[in-house]
Amino acid sequence: MAEADFKRLAKYKVTIGIVAHKLCMEAAVIAAIISRESRVGAILKNGMGVGGKTFGLMQLNKEWHKPKGAWDSAEHITQGTEVLIQMFKAIQIKFPNWTVNQHLKGAIAAYNCGPANVKTFVEVDKYTTGHDYSNDVVARAIYFKANGY
Repeated sequence: MAEADFKRLAKYKVTIGIVAHKLCMEAAVIAAIISRESRVGAILKNGMGVGGKTFGLMQLNKEWHKPKGAWDSAEHITQGTEVLIQMFKAIQIKFPNWTVNQHLKGAIAAYNCGPANVKTFVEVDKYTTGHDYSNDVVARAIYFKANGY
């Protein structure tokens, strides 16, 4: 999936890099979430996900977040990354003895299912879409990191 999305991501590489630098987040992780959530926009209709409840490249749920900017804008990517950082902080508080890498993986899972649904590291994806969300995002991030993100 990451390989298939790589060419579409080129359009957003500079923006992702700027947001990543500004917010101290790995560009590869942002790119991986964009790939997993929306296939870099390929599965969206007018920037909306299936059912119209989610918005943009990073598929923010409109019930919980007021969309900022156009669906594929720097504002939207910034907002989605800020949500990921909020999830990271929530997971750090919830699991203070986890490593930084565990916190990141937990935050990625929480981005999809909420921090309340991250209960243990062993079953971090138990409540995520497909029960593999954080594993999939991490695998995509590894690919993107190896290819220039």
